[in-house]
Amino acid sequence: MHSETILAEPKTLNSQETALSNPPRRHFTRQRRQLTDVARRQYALSASLHLSKLQQRLPAHARIGIYYDGFCELPTQPLLDWCGRLGYLPHLPVVGSLGSDDKRLRFVPVYHSKLVNVPTRIHRLGMKQNHHRRLLWAHELDVIICPLVAVDNHGNRMGMGGGFYDTTLGKSYRSGASRPLKIGWCYDFQVVEALQRQPWDVPLDGLITPSSIRWF
Repeated sequence: MHSETILAEPKTLNSQETALSNPPRRHFTRQRRQLTDVARRQYALSASLHLSKLQQRLPAHARIGIYYDGFCELPTQPLLDWCGRLGYLPHLPVVGSLGSDDKRLRFVPVYHSKLVNVPTRIHRLGMKQNHHRRLLWAHELDVIICPLVAVDNHGNRMGMGGGFYDTTLGKSYRSGASRPLKIGWCYDFQVVEALQRQPWDVPLDGLITPSSIRWF
């Protein structure tokens, strides 16, 4: 397949389509599902080329929060590969470690070089996760790579609707803490001009897509 065909992006919403209200999540999930595995890997490889600019803001042996790409998101294996090359310490999120009513994520270290080899179980909400006794809080990480459904040009993020990342990162954001950095990782078609922001929403510090890295 020609490379331009593989990397052809689905349609991006324009300003008029985003002006009145947030686009429905299904708009983006449908576009993600339409991508082939080959296209997803190509996009992830392109996005990973921008990680060197994130590296400039990190200490040695940085603790990095990543996630499983279980819903046709931009693949996150390149993030784990990047951590391995630079000696960073990757971690994966765990939901409900303090009870089903607690939305604060904690993070478990990753000791495998491939995400497919990490022992997991399926959470009741559908995502994969791994349990371990050595769980860290978000403020103990240097960076959290955040999953998202859509993001706008100001760093406002639309999540899956559960509020886990906003709840997890809200306290450090309101206190003005510089860590963890909150970085989005997504396809270019998930970027829109503007999203409605709620008082509890936590914006991103930066965004990596196949075409660029940008800071907010």
